[in-house]
Amino acid sequence: MTFDQFPPPAAPGPRIGLLGSYGGCNTGDEAILMCVLACLRAHRPDARLVVFSRNAEHTRTHQPNADEVVDWEGVPQKPVLDTLAGLDLLILGGGGILYDGEARRYLRIVRAAHERGVPTFAYAVGAGPLREADDREAVRTVLAEMTEVVVRDEESRLVLEEVGVDRDLTVTADPALLLTPEPFTEQMMRQEGLPLDTRLVGMSVREPGRAAEKLDEADYHALLADVADFLARRLDAHVVFVPMERQDVRHAHGVLSRMSAPDLGRILNNSYRPGQILGFMSHLDMVVGMRLHVVIFAALSGLPVLPLPYSGKVFDFARRTGAPALVGVAREQAGLLVAEVDRLWDEFPQRQQDLDRRVRGLKNLSRETCERCGALLDAIDGGAGRARPSEDADLPLLAPAPRQT
Repeated sequence: MTFDQFPPPAAPGPRIGLLGSYGGCNTGDEAILMCVLACLRAHRPDARLVVFSRNAEHTRTHQPNADEVVDWEGVPQKPVLDTLAGLDLLILGGGGILYDGEARRYLRIVRAAHERGVPTFAYAVGAGPLREADDREAVRTVLAEMTEVVVRDEESRLVLEEVGVDRDLTVTADPALLLTPEPFTEQMMRQEGLPLDTRLVGMSVREPGRAAEKLDEADYHALLADVADFLARRLDAHVVFVPMERQDVRHAHGVLSRMSAPDLGRILNNSYRPGQILGFMSHLDMVVGMRLHVVIFAALSGLPVLPLPYSGKVFDFARRTGAPALVGVAREQAGLLVAEVDRLWDEFPQRQQDLDRRVRGLKNLSRETCERCGALLDAIDGGAGRARPSEDADLPLLAPAPRQT
């Protein structure tokens, strides 16, 4: 056999970088990363997926679809820039990363990619607030040079337009809408001390931020404790606090300590993957939450959900799913909050079909973002190695889940 009888070696797949708030700081961001990686893996099985992470060890352990992980914070910049230079595409996001104090840091990396001739794609990014001059300038100049910009919600589009971003902006939905649930077993419930024979209401709390600027922390916790007590009484339920970031635990304890019936409250203590948190929703009867991705997970699970006012992204998701969208949090509004909870519980059977229809529409938008990114990738390298599922095949979204811990 002569050498020319051997088939040529397969061309290496494209190298795709992902830059976002990744590294285990926030369960919602990790859910976004899982879904974007799975989208890329399904579209291009031959691709080498490189994640720029704030905690490379965490990402290597928890993201099975990542081929390579690079620390980008607090490290020498030459290895980061060398990695950028070898990419065929850099993806920014998804999630809320274009805001004061952070936008300029992410966009410094994007600008460096542009200087090295790397195409860039903003994947369902969230924007705002943007009041600081340096961040506004970075957003205005760098986004203008990106190959394509897709934003997560209408609020983000309006923020970017106000900053002066003058280009086409596509509005989509959060990538985590495509997350696949993992089992949250009875054994896991028992380990958390959660009852299996009573109603459970999930509650997500965080620092008040702009949602309660005029409340001190004690009054803020007391307001949410009133809501939790009402839920426990009205539904004859236990209230389970679902932390999505470390600081959420402190605020959950603050609310729990001010409940008149703290024995009816629990806080999830163990660390869980995003898919497990989504799976936990199957044990709940209702969700009241400030964290966007707790609200998203509840909607995906077909639960009645009351988004508590926190930021534009939560208002936007409430509007798009037909959920009640409250404005502002003040101590005297405890009655308004519990009235909304009461109404939601009573009216949800009539609302459920509409919620399910709206969620399907949002999931379709998330899939379109995946397809849009895939089309850009195909245009870059001609689509070599592209996966071509049959027309009626479902998009496989996740690699096999790691063994439960």
